Amino acid sequence: MWVMTDEQRHTAEFWFDPLCPWAWMTSRWMGEVEQVRPVDVTWHPFSLAVLNEGRDLPAGYRELMDRGWGPARVVTAVRELHGQDAVKPLYDAIGTAIHPGGVEDFDEAIAIGLDKAGLPADLARFAHTDEYDSQMRDSTKQALDLVGDDVGTPVISVDGVAFFGPVVTPAPKGDDAGRLWDGCVLVASTPGFFELKRSRTAGPQFD
Repeated sequence: MWVMTDEQRHTAEFWFDPLCPWAWMTSRWMGEVEQVRPVDVTWHPFSLAVLNEGRDLPAGYRELMDRGWGPARVVTAVRELHGQDAVKPLYDAIGTAIHPGGVEDFDEAIAIGLDKAGLPADLARFAHTDEYDSQMRDSTKQALDLVGDDVGTPVISVDGVAFFGPVVTPAPKGDDAGRLWDGCVLVASTPGFFELKRSRTAGPQFD
């Protein structure tokens, strides 16, 4: 059995875009990991809209990116105005609305998220302004500097070892979550290791 002690604790950084279903799945797994491994996670906004600026994208994905500025902008504004501790509760609430909740209108999801997280409703205005875009771009760049710009979200860094993913569905729970975490950190910390991948055969399973 893994015994959690203060001396063994690790720190991890997790970058997410609220609109990404795969980041959402991984974030559910990360919550399980926190229960079975001695790791403290800091959550950071990432903008897929920023990542995909100027890229030639399929029409449907381009439309998603054009609508996708709002959630990441609001999460960034909340971090700047209400502190780091407000980020994860807001992500949980917005993500629940968008993914298992099926809310496709991101303004509606933001309003639901702010209410559920106990944050002022008028913070929704930041979805349609660039006031905190510099901070959002900086946060996105921090993740890309670790893993390169040919990935998306999620990006995880633990004790200086960074990787994209894991992309997994459904999210493993309990000891299964811990074993996947151990494996991800092990392979990502292997010198010269870059990629391990296979085609997806299932979509995100939120339940």
